[in-house]
Amino acid sequence: MSSPTVKNPQHSHPPKQRSRFGRLLRELWFQVVLGAVLGIAVGFFLPSVGKQLTPLSDWFIALVKMIVIPVVFCVVSLGIASMDSLRKAGRIGVKALGYFIVLSLVSMLIGLVVANVFQPGAGMNIDPSNLDASKVPAAASKGFDGLEFVSNIIPESLFGALTGHTIIAALMVSIIFGAAMNVSGESGAFLTKGIQALSTVIFKIVNWVMHLAPIGTFGALAAVVANYGTQSLQQLGILVLLFTATCIVYVLVVLGTIARACGMNIFTVMRYFKAELLIALSTCSSEAVLPQLIKKLENMGVGKSTVGIVIPSGFSFNLDGSAVYLTMASVFLAQAVGMDLSWEQQLVMVGVMMLTSKGTAGIAGGAFIVLASTLSSVGGIPLAALALIVGIDRLLNEGRVFINVLGNAMAAVVIGKWEKDFDPEQARRALHASGQKKKNEIPAETPEPAEADKVDAH
Repeated sequence: MSSPTVKNPQHSHPPKQRSRFGRLLRELWFQVVLGAVLGIAVGFFLPSVGKQLTPLSDWFIALVKMIVIPVVFCVVSLGIASMDSLRKAGRIGVKALGYFIVLSLVSMLIGLVVANVFQPGAGMNIDPSNLDASKVPAAASKGFDGLEFVSNIIPESLFGALTGHTIIAALMVSIIFGAAMNVSGESGAFLTKGIQALSTVIFKIVNWVMHLAPIGTFGALAAVVANYGTQSLQQLGILVLLFTATCIVYVLVVLGTIARACGMNIFTVMRYFKAELLIALSTCSSEAVLPQLIKKLENMGVGKSTVGIVIPSGFSFNLDGSAVYLTMASVFLAQAVGMDLSWEQQLVMVGVMMLTSKGTAGIAGGAFIVLASTLSSVGGIPLAALALIVGIDRLLNEGRVFINVLGNAMAAVVIGKWEKDFDPEQARRALHASGQKKKNEIPAETPEPAEADKVDAH
């Protein structure tokens, strides 16, 4: 005789479902939005408190920068070490640089045309002698030094680049190290396994750091609103609005066309990278999202070798948002002080910017420094005129960083598709899953998101 079945009390009731708001609270992007809203409120209603919160943003960015170089080293060296041939690495690098140059040129010409058509600085009639040049940062007045740029690429020691803060130097060392592992046989294979293990640990740290993004966002926006309020917008609102509108059109038309050519919708792509874009907007730091961007692109079907080369190099050489800003700001300053730049002068200015803009990647306010060095090289526009836009540079930086991050994500997809190192079906699944309200809706055959990406897998 069979004994009566005893019900397990643990299974007598179905698990309690979290409310929609409860699920949202667990999402990184929503936490970032919440931090942004609270930061704006504190900065507006309690400006004395907001001004004291700058360290929260500075500390978060410092933590991210602490881990960026190790991420670059692991991703790039492993990507090259795992390639069948070093020719592939060289081919990807050449294609990426070619793509970067073309898109940078297009971006600069767009900024040039917009500034000439709408003339945001016309009629201001600013006398440069009345401007306070002391507001211009000393680094901007120094300008760009080509010899110093090349010297910074070459570190004092092989591993010195991995303990420093220059992405370009770390990128060069990572490429050399990965190439050496690729051709070193069993010894190289042993080191590759070690770096793979190190990569797992590094991305676990990235996961922890990214949980602090909402706090960094809160501090950044509270300080910005408290320090600047709406005064800068009232003073130079036309430039701010025009640049913002140009960035929106750039995303929809230029990046939207690129996305369609790759079989994607730009709005779906932005939704997939929503957390990274929100963090970049609030902190005005592209580096703050580099580790997350790498893992999400890999989960989206772009090959590790392609991502490993395109993204780190893109954050150094593919700054399309900065390119739009440089030409627009230069023409604006010329108009503001009553200068009439000929098309020849403007095209020379674009040529100079194509070179100098590659030398300040990873530098805080790098685009502002490039702008100063360009004004010095072209001549005519006084450096003191930069004081006009110092106050609103933080606002203009929002659009620059947004386009830089989204543009580099699309660059990885383009190069991956060009190299046949991109899985469109996996991309479709990943993008579709990012739009679902419930978690764990990625089909079983989709690769499990890495630890660093689980913060915002959806």
